[in-house]
Amino acid sequence: MQIGFNAPTAGPMSATDQMVRLVVEAEAMGFDYATFSDHVVIPTDITAKYPYSSSGEFPAGARAERHEQLIQMAFVAGKTRRLRLVSSVMVVPHRPAVLTAKMLSSIDVLSGGRLVLGIGAGWLKEEFEAIDAPDFAARGTVTDEYLLAFKELWTNPRPRFAGRHVRFDNILLDPKPVQKPHPPIWVGGESGPALRRTARLGDAWYPIGTNPANPLDSVKRFATQVARLRALGAKEGRPAGAVGLALRVTVFGEGAPAKADDGERQLFSGQPAEIAADIRTLRDLGVGHLDFGFAGGSVDEMLGEMQRFRREVLPKI
Repeated sequence: MQIGFNAPTAGPMSATDQMVRLVVEAEAMGFDYATFSDHVVIPTDITAKYPYSSSGEFPAGARAERHEQLIQMAFVAGKTRRLRLVSSVMVVPHRPAVLTAKMLSSIDVLSGGRLVLGIGAGWLKEEFEAIDAPDFAARGTVTDEYLLAFKELWTNPRPRFAGRHVRFDNILLDPKPVQKPHPPIWVGGESGPALRRTARLGDAWYPIGTNPANPLDSVKRFATQVARLRALGAKEGRPAGAVGLALRVTVFGEGAPAKADDGERQLFSGQPAEIAADIRTLRDLGVGHLDFGFAGGSVDEMLGEMQRFRREVLPKI
């Protein structure tokens, strides 16, 4: 199992020197990948509901200055040697399909094949409107079509595509990504459409466990949705094991509730030995990647939490 961490994309710790120190030292510690979030702009008035809080409020701290996701990933690629780079997640309709495919291919080539494309359809309507993205109501179909266009551009020496939202022919896109047939696509989201998108187009499912509408905060709940995903994959003709599992963990340790609201033990709550036991259980369910949002008001504090995790949790797995 690979273990990742959330790299700072916004706020004071995203300043160049601090961010570079964090990713370089995390790589030296042995972490496998870093994740990078995606917002182009933050609207000042938001009525859309944020999916990962019970109130629907977008976290105040997330409104800080932030880097453009793909440029930051390319920059970090140049400062590291082994660390994999995961977009967590890239909002697919935010950028034109052909340009995005080129940027992603370039990151994969320049990093030596370390890109993982985590994707989502997006939730922040006001941001879509501010950047003149495709119609927010059509974001699901736009996302699916763009993913198909990416694959065509990355794998076909003479790519051509004719869809409702993107069309191209008589072009070359080179160099192709280092990873074949293309960088892994991890599909974010916990809803029915996200599961269906994963089953059709994804290399892995990449949910967050704290969505109040679709909670994955207990082993029972997670296993139920995995079984649903497997059934959808079978209907799509995907071979067993073709779709992997990754999970983003935002709440863990002693600060997490002991029980989920279904009465089961809350995943990743409690002491290091209990967290390690949960990791083993998820590994047995087929989870190959886990990333954690380590707390800290400074780089030193965050690195300290990461060191503690590696010292107290990982040896017990």
